Amino acid sequence: MTDSSARRRLILASQSPARLGLLRQAGLAPEVIVSGVDEDAITAATPAELARVLAEAKAGAVVTREEAAGALVVGCDSVLELDGQALGKPADAEDATARWKTMRGRSGVLRTGHCVIDAATGRSVSATASTTVRFGEPTDAEIAAYVATGEPLYVAGAFTLDGRSAPFVESIDGDHGNVIGLSLPLLRRLLAELDVAITDLWV
Repeated sequence: MTDSSARRRLILASQSPARLGLLRQAGLAPEVIVSGVDEDAITAATPAELARVLAEAKAGAVVTREEAAGALVVGCDSVLELDGQALGKPADAEDATARWKTMRGRSGVLRTGHCVIDAATGRSVSATASTTVRFGEPTDAEIAAYVATGEPLYVAGAFTLDGRSAPFVESIDGDHGNVIGLSLPLLRRLLAELDVAITDLWV
């Protein structure tokens, strides 16, 4: 436990409850400021680059705000790469159903961009973590039931490991947290590049 008066403020530039939960489970207590970035307006050459650029845009939009003064700002964004395409949140239930029928029995790569900006110094670091996801083969009825819950409309790739779609994911190769939305090992390395030890942020 660190002295709260000396501990740096940590801001998560994301409205994702899954990312917030991962950080809290790791002993951190981030504030949340939603970036408001229009994700659809941002493009990049590859899915991995897109995830990183989106994360940079989110962190960059928040770090300039008065309430972020002196804080460490973390931005993240995830996309599922399948057939070379970047799949974010599905547009609607029909899109989510089509996604699952395409994904089942196959593997995709979940790319999560991470950006950390130190508002006190202006220094910024970013990188993308990648985890291979092997999907099971849910039936049409199972897919319909899952889509009807509404859950896939709010997550990149129309699935998540910490929700109702978990039984439809056979295995992953890489960081489990990255698939949920944030790679804690990568975050630790990025903070270290800014001369911040993640243990100094523990509450």
